[in-house]
Amino acid sequence: MQKLLIGLLGAFIAAARLVAATNPAPTAASQAIDPVEKEFKRLMAADDDAQAEVDQWILDNEAAAARGAALSKADLQHRIMKRFAPIRQAYEEFLRRHPDYAPGYVAYGSFLHDLHDSDGARAQWEKALALNPKDPAAYNNLANLYSHSGEIKKAFEYYAKASELNPREPIYYQNLGDAVFVFRKDAREHYGLSEQQVFNKALDLYRQALKLDPTNFPLASEVAQTYYGIKPLRLEEALTAWTNALALAHDEIEREGVYVHFARLKYLGDRFAEARAHLNAVTNEMYAVLKGRLVRNLDKAEHEAQGTNAAPAAEHSKPK
Repeated sequence: MQKLLIGLLGAFIAAARLVAATNPAPTAASQAIDPVEKEFKRLMAADDDAQAEVDQWILDNEAAAARGAALSKADLQHRIMKRFAPIRQAYEEFLRRHPDYAPGYVAYGSFLHDLHDSDGARAQWEKALALNPKDPAAYNNLANLYSHSGEIKKAFEYYAKASELNPREPIYYQNLGDAVFVFRKDAREHYGLSEQQVFNKALDLYRQALKLDPTNFPLASEVAQTYYGIKPLRLEEALTAWTNALALAHDEIEREGVYVHFARLKYLGDRFAEARAHLNAVTNEMYAVLKGRLVRNLDKAEHEAQGTNAAPAAEHSKPK
């Protein structure tokens, strides 16, 4: 059950580098005709419906804000909490009737996490692990919390455990790769690696995620953007990563976004003519600011390069 993280103050929460919590995926056993499982599916469907409705409220309120008719943040928050109240009650009642049903705790934890109740979510996921120590979603979700609470080395261990338990799930590799990349100092100490080896480890994890999800353009783009944080710049590797992302682009907007990155990298690599050629292919207005900034940087860099390469001025004759 995938959920869009919502801000209770009337704005969408931007996705962090560390991907948000996931709910348990259906298993072969869960497909069997079972009254508890059927009840659980109905509960998750109600959760999804409430989430979709709230997401639409937020979009509608943003549109209304442009007309000066939006609900206040407090009023929107109150409306959201009122909509989720029966879902919260339904989870609690379900778990009272089925206290040994581990997937219920995983799902309820994700529900609470979406409501920004991290402590409540943590308690539910820990209960899930106590009931089923082989639940990869619970390990992954707890690792997300640990990465945000400063328990970084524990996050490394839990992400790794999640991928060990379910090696076919790409998000577990992606999340561990993000943690290794973002918390490089901790990764160096935990794994006994140099900084460049830490970069390599993160990139290897991303490659595993992409291998499992080879058509995921957002993932390929995120991996390519990682190269901006690697020093010294691995220009050719970065260009290859963006070339791979370009092959997965769905439309011209995504393709032009990749062209902007090509131009930026070529600019950083002093390949000014190639950078300008990429920018010439960018025509969508949404990239106008980025394009304009890069054009100005290119103009300045080319001017400075021409000045550096200019022939030295003739020396004035010294008076005799």
